[in-house]
Amino acid sequence: MDAITVIRAKRDGGALTDEQIDWVVDAYTGGAVADEQMSALLMAILLNGMTGREIARWTRAMIASGERLELGEVGRPTVDKHSTGGVGDKITLPLGPVVAACGAAVPQLSGRGLGHTGGTLDKLEAIPGWSPRVPTERMRELLREPGAVVAAAGEGLAPADRRLYALRDVTGTVESIPLIASSIMSKKIAEGTGALVLDVKVGSGAFMKDAASARELAETMVALGEAHGVRTRALLTEMSTPLGLTAGNALEVRESVEVLAGGGPADVVALTLELAREMLALAGLADADPEAALKSGAAMDAWRRMIAAQGGDPDAELPVARETEVLRADRDGCLAEVDAYGVGVAAWRLGAGRARKEDSVQAGAGIELAVTRGARVTAGQPLATLHTDTPEAFEDALAALRPAFTLSATPPPDRPLIIDRITEA
Repeated sequence: MDAITVIRAKRDGGALTDEQIDWVVDAYTGGAVADEQMSALLMAILLNGMTGREIARWTRAMIASGERLELGEVGRPTVDKHSTGGVGDKITLPLGPVVAACGAAVPQLSGRGLGHTGGTLDKLEAIPGWSPRVPTERMRELLREPGAVVAAAGEGLAPADRRLYALRDVTGTVESIPLIASSIMSKKIAEGTGALVLDVKVGSGAFMKDAASARELAETMVALGEAHGVRTRALLTEMSTPLGLTAGNALEVRESVEVLAGGGPADVVALTLELAREMLALAGLADADPEAALKSGAAMDAWRRMIAAQGGDPDAELPVARETEVLRADRDGCLAEVDAYGVGVAAWRLGAGRARKEDSVQAGAGIELAVTRGARVTAGQPLATLHTDTPEAFEDALAALRPAFTLSATPPPDRPLIIDRITEA
């Protein structure tokens, strides 16, 4: 085997053999294939695609590059959820405790934000003392009680994906559906969960801008999960408008706690319950009632135990940014659009996100919306509050945020939260 032959095969529109895929993934992980050679292959895959067999084999090779967690018998059925990323997408925070309170175990290996999309680990690290570093044996203990854990993936889990993701990020090959699907599913399959629900975002604030692309990605990932023995289904959900009223780390934690307390924005509550029902059905607990877990306080109890088990203080004050700025409506009208991408970029520029993986984030930075899509506003009324420790960032953030609000004379049409469901490969 040699890298040039493999590159040429895909460059010329051919399908790679199982042996070629196994070799090139292993050789790149071990350093025998150079970054520039793998970059050429990734671009060829982006341009020419992959067959279902190739995607499945590529995913298998990435799983085989490291360890596969054996969660063992934890006394509960295991089920995880993965979101493809969006703005204000704090659903993991209330979802894990809700599902745990209903009797399932949620082994959530999560990541950090990059660019305009937030990361679950960044959000939870806004809680004083909380740590994402959980050894495998400790993870098994937490899956027994409190039943949910959110952790960073260990160095040994799909190391090929870690290298490939970093390379895709700097070579313009992130958008390839085969590469996105294999990246997500290699980690989720390697974590050892028995079932998986995928939240595939669609819209301006998502990586998939249209429903057709999102559906293709969802179908590909469901097929990969099923092929590897993980019961998998997917929901296509709306991400042209931010979820909830906040985008930013501590701001989103605060909003998630409101949901667990029985309040919070209606869209966050609705999506949390929809995903919980899907997860519980796959876990064999279809009769469990996630809404009752919210109303009774059982989910809040599970949240408090989950946070404390990872060193966090659920009663601690969350960080607050030192500076704020209010964006106000410049005229009367009906709010026809709140563009998720614009809100996400503004939060990122305020310090809530990072441009590079090495960058730090501000726990208190972000955007707090004062109105939602469809609301009537008057000139001078607050539309959003910007939060940051670096007030020099306000100008650039406002440049992204102002165009995100579109006013019209008439109310906009309703936009469904759930666009489609993919229940089988």
